[in-house]
Amino acid sequence: MRTDARRHHDPQVRGFASDNYAGAHPEVLAALALANGGHQVAYGEDDYTGHLQRVMHSHFGPTAEAFPVFNGTGANVVALQALTDRWGAVICAESAHINVDEGGAPERVGGLKLLTVQTPDGKLTPELIDRQAYGWDDEHRAMPQVVSITQNTELGTVYTPAEVRAICEHAHERGMKVHLDGARIANAAASLDVPMRAFTTVAGVDVLSLGGTKNGALFGEAVVVLEPDSVRAMKHLRKLSMQLASKMRFVSVQLEALLARDLWLRNARHANAMAQRLAEGVRAVDGVEILYPVQANAVFARLPHEVSERLQKRFRFYFWDETAGDVRWMCAFDTREEDVDAFVQALKEEMAGQCDR
Repeated sequence: MRTDARRHHDPQVRGFASDNYAGAHPEVLAALALANGGHQVAYGEDDYTGHLQRVMHSHFGPTAEAFPVFNGTGANVVALQALTDRWGAVICAESAHINVDEGGAPERVGGLKLLTVQTPDGKLTPELIDRQAYGWDDEHRAMPQVVSITQNTELGTVYTPAEVRAICEHAHERGMKVHLDGARIANAAASLDVPMRAFTTVAGVDVLSLGGTKNGALFGEAVVVLEPDSVRAMKHLRKLSMQLASKMRFVSVQLEALLARDLWLRNARHANAMAQRLAEGVRAVDGVEILYPVQANAVFARLPHEVSERLQKRFRFYFWDETAGDVRWMCAFDTREEDVDAFVQALKEEMAGQCDR
């Protein structure tokens, strides 16, 4: 197939800035080609989106209903809108993606209030939730209606099924619903070695934002309604929020490629394994501190600021807290052992150079 497009990057270059930097998995690209050609009904009435529902049932149970969307922020905003009234609020960790990295979209676009809680490891607990779970009859305060947790968290930590169940029971007893931001849900399931339903449907989660992009998709996530009675008018909210794809088959077929068998799990296990390899290498470097348990595909570390700046010229990654010298290193489905080893060697060289200055 001829194209006038040209490659503008070196496909051998790898970084540790984000799993979003990775391309699409070859099996996902093959699925997109398979779904191309001919005509299919638009706006989700196509055969691929129909089949995706059956795939979702196999993972999350017979009542699960998936609403494919373009991206993770869109999934979260649509899901939270569906769970709240105009006067509603959402309790979340201060470090939550919906609070830190979505440009205020849940509040400005979703029209809701975020009630944040400081956590030591990115994870909420029933006790932490209660710091914001009050004032339902106070007209001067936004009403807590939803608890939103992230699996795995923004700090790379993972909730056990029992921890999610405790949160869901606590929230439901107080008349609140539970949303799970699953941008990296595959990495959490791989880390726990349990099915995704174990810490979603079975644990009592009402609505899930299911991630695909970080797991090898080209683009595309889904809002998965696990408890049908918890939401209303989802299809209208998706359209209103500008998340309704006209050629939805190209979102749905990617999620099918990941989830129909075990590609999602293979990708996640590999990314997690590379993070463990990275952590093991980093622990051997004097002067570098790993900040949180490495439970998925992220490594958070603290090292001299000037070392990070020099290292960034060799490998892309981000500061997490630049003042403290904290950085985040992410691994992806296509991270190679040699990429990790080269990064660790570069880190050792820059740290040694720091000692010589």
